[in-house]
Parts: sequence; structure tokens; C-alpha cells
Amino acid sequence: MAALAGKTALVTGAARGIGRSIAETFASEGADLMLCDLNEEWLTETANAVRAAGRRAECKAVDVRQPAAVQETVDATLAAFGKIDILVNNAGITRDTFLVRMSDDDWDSVISVNLKGTFLFCRAAAKPMIRQKAGAIVNIASVIGLIGNAGQCNYAASKAGVIALTKSLAKELASRNIRVNAVAPGFIETKMTEVLNEETRAKMLELIPLKRFGTPADVAKVVLFLASDAASYVTGQVVTVSGGMVM
Repeated sequence: MAALAGKTALVTGAARGIGRSIAETFASEGADLMLCDLNEEWLTETANAVRAAGRRAECKAVDVRQPAAVQETVDATLAAFGKIDILVNNAGITRDTFLVRMSDDDWDSVISVNLKGTFLFCRAAAKPMIRQKAGAIVNIASVIGLIGNAGQCNYAASKAGVIALTKSLAKELASRNIRVNAVAPGFIETKMTEVLNEETRAKMLELIPLKRFGTPADVAKVVLFLASDAASYVTGQVVTVSGGMVM
């Protein structure tokens, strides 16, 4: 039987990269999906891929920083599918620069999308999951939230916050049979990392024992495990997907 047969999942940041790979992987394992992002064109492409796999897909353009929009999205998911079994918080941005050059907007934008957006979706989705007495939440963090990185103080702080939120929420929701885990990717080949120059990429590769960069599918497979019943005794964990970059 497919790992997510009969399950409904809500995935943020689903238009491309890791989010799209998660959506397609979930669909291949039997899940129906509510897909969220700001880019409606790319989001539609993800939805079409899910439908091509024979699963239901609904799309919603949503600003994860806005509490009303987040609650509206959760309500729309319940109206369309009747439940939310899985939440994946993948929406995220970067605004990289050194701290002394970092503007208030650079800081606020990254914290708002990466950390506040995760908080808002966790809060909204936890309520129906509590009523169901079942659910799985997977938050996409980053190895940068574990080790830090020069020029990414805002991003590192946001992802470290996601990790702390994950652990605290796992303790709050465990008695309701709701598991909360995080995945911390390392260097993954996505549009977000394409902007890095060759010198930076070469330096990053030196830090990776497996000597290759990851793919969105590498991350999606771990997210699938944590979202599935195969991980029924796993909660409050941070799984790094980094080729050994963080041990």
C-alpha cells in the first residue's frame, strides 16, 4: 500500500524546488494536496503534476506572514478535503548580507516568512489535528540554523527558531498523537542556490563528505518518511540532509 494512501497534506512553498518535489513525492504515495505559494503560475504547474499522478490538488496563493490568509488556507483545506493529516512548512526566503549592512527590512522579511509563517501555519493546522487526535507536521529548517553562516544572520536565526519551535511543539502535541519534526537540508540544488558563484560552490563542496550537492528529491524522501506512519515513534527530531556536512 502507498505510504500516504488516504492522507491529505498541506504544503507551503510548493511552487518549485524542494516544495514541488515534496508535493510530487506525496502524490506518488497516495496523498491529496493543498498547495500554497505566492507564484500562481508555478503553483499551477505543481498542481498539474499532482493531478497527473492521479491525486487531487487544490491551489491557494497565500502570504504566509498574514494570519488571516493562513487561517483562510487551513479552512479551505478542510472544506475541500475534510481533514488535514500532514502539514509541511517549506515556504522560505533569503536576504543575505553581512550584519553591519543588513537593513531592518532584510531582517524582518526573513524572520516573518521563515519563522512567523511556520508558526502561523502550525497554530492554524494544529487545531483540526487536535480534534482528529492525529497528525504529522514537518518543518523545513536548514543546517544553517544549526551551525550558522557568515552573511546569513537573519536566515540562521529564522531557521534556528524553526528548530526550537519544532521541539517545543512536539512536546505540546505528543499527547494528542500529533508528531512534529524538522528536516534541515544542506546545500541543495534549487533556484535559491543557483545565484551562488562558482567559487562559493567549490568551497561548499569541500565541506561535504559525500562530495556532491543534494537534490530536492533527497529532501522529499526524508520528509515523506517523517510524514508517514513509518515514523510513528519519531517526534521532536531534526534530521539533517546534508551529505555529511553536519554530523
